[in-house]
This record gives sequence, structure tokens and C-alpha cells, in this order.
Amino acid sequence: MKRSVLTRYRVMAYVTAVMLLVLCACMVAKYGFGTGKDLTLVVSQIHGVLYIIYLVFAFDLGSKAKWKFGKLLWVLISGTIPTAAFFVERRVVREIEPLVEDGTPQPAKV
Repeated sequence: MKRSVLTRYRVMAYVTAVMLLVLCACMVAKYGFGTGKDLTLVVSQIHGVLYIIYLVFAFDLGSKAKWKFGKLLWVLISGTIPTAAFFVERRVVREIEPLVEDGTPQPAKV
């Protein structure tokens, strides 16, 4: 597996997790204090688009790593639970790192 597959997943996992925390803060401001209605709408739409991109990259990683359906489902859903994506990302990286190619050329077999 190429390192770029893992890197894409990692970037989107962090971006999605941070945007979900921002969305949670906006929801608290909107429903708890009655402010930030427009900001909440914008942040929720941005998070939705980023989550779709996260789903594509996580599914790509899972299919190349040949994960079972349950594991893939857990990784996909982790983008909807605040802070879960941070922990799941770390676990996934530890598991996938040995499968990643270095990118260094291998000597030709004679």
C-alpha cells in the first residue's frame, strides 16, 4: 500500500474531527445561548462535505487493507462521534504502518 493512501486518510480524519468539535461548539452557542445561527449552518455544511470526503478516503484505505466489514464500519462512523476520530486514527495508523511501502526502490531480482 502506498503511503499517500494512509496520509490522505490521516489528514481527513483530523480535519473531520476538528470540524466536528467546532460544530459542537456552534451547536452549544446556538441552542444554549441563542447566538450563531448562521455560523452553525455554515459549519454544519462544511463538516458534511468534509465527512463525505473522509468516507471516501477511509473506505479506500479499508478496502486496500482488506478490513472486515465491522472494522470498516467503525472507522467510517468515528467521524460522527466527537473526539472518536482522533483515537481511531491513531489505532489505524499503528495497524497500517507495517503495510505501507517505503517508496525506496527495491533491488532487481536476477
